[in-house]
Amino acid sequence: MAKNDRGMVTGDPVTYQIPAPSGGVQMETFIPWTLVKRGVRRQVITPIDAPEHFEKEAVMARNARMQVRDSPSIRALGLAHYWQRLLDEGKYRSLTEIATAEGMDRGQVSRIAQLTRLAPKVIQSCLSDDRGPPKFDELARVCLAGSWAGQPAILESESQDRSRH
Repeated sequence: MAKNDRGMVTGDPVTYQIPAPSGGVQMETFIPWTLVKRGVRRQVITPIDAPEHFEKEAVMARNARMQVRDSPSIRALGLAHYWQRLLDEGKYRSLTEIATAEGMDRGQVSRIAQLTRLAPKVIQSCLSDDRGPPKFDELARVCLAGSWAGQPAILESESQDRSRH
């Protein structure tokens, strides 16, 4: 919000014309809210007649977002699986093409892509671990294990070494 827009901003209906072969379809969207600037903070105010369950759902969604831990290793894990999906769908032929598209070093892309080799139990323990998710280097060392059966033990020893330091 610009400095000139102090005070209240109310939502107005927005009409879109969507072209279709048999003519146009008119859609109208209206979101009943008011944006109020209070000092340096902005606050969204819903109308008085808004359903009460909307407010409860918003609070529950905010709490769920706050409970989700987002760490660099978890983001790298998601990125690795996303790249794997791109390769499986044929959108890219190699990690080199992905590195070029992402503007990253091919070695770094390769190290991140190795995270797709993690066992499902290891991934689940990373997401639910109370001590916090393991670091990227720890996950990379776990990927070097030959089979999924040995990965949880390696991750456990890595996390014990991390807790000692």
